[in-house]
Amino acid sequence: MLDLGVGTGETSRRCLEAHALCLDESRDKLDAAANVLGARAELRLGRFQDRLPEGPFELIVSAFALHHVDGALKADLFPRVAERLSEGGRFVLDDVAEPHAPVSEPTPLDRAHSVVSRTDELLDVLRHAGFQPDVRWAEHDLVVIAASVQ
Repeated sequence: MLDLGVGTGETSRRCLEAHALCLDESRDKLDAAANVLGARAELRLGRFQDRLPEGPFELIVSAFALHHVDGALKADLFPRVAERLSEGGRFVLDDVAEPHAPVSEPTPLDRAHSVVSRTDELLDVLRHAGFQPDVRWAEHDLVVIAASVQ
């Protein structure tokens, strides 16, 4: 498993069956993830722009991390993610999405450092990268997309 933007490590902890390789550009986030994941994960400093670790990975996840990057970087990242998946592997994206209608209690974000995409934009970029994406859950301004390589 590869976790892009490990944050506090909660998503990896819940997905983890064996060993995870987790990336984040924040040393503080990696330290927090180390407290949650312990020896079950290898934690590395890394950015979405950097070369991704060698795969293949059966599962690549990104939870609440990609709203920090613009559409051009997502368009660059998603094909590289597809290249790192094993045959039959999945990419699961869980993040904030621009809602179609106003949301009474939006997900708290630092809007100055966020580039929130619409769900249809995310799906288009994933398809262009060679994925077959499927919205598994969406509510208010949150979405979970599972994508496999076509």
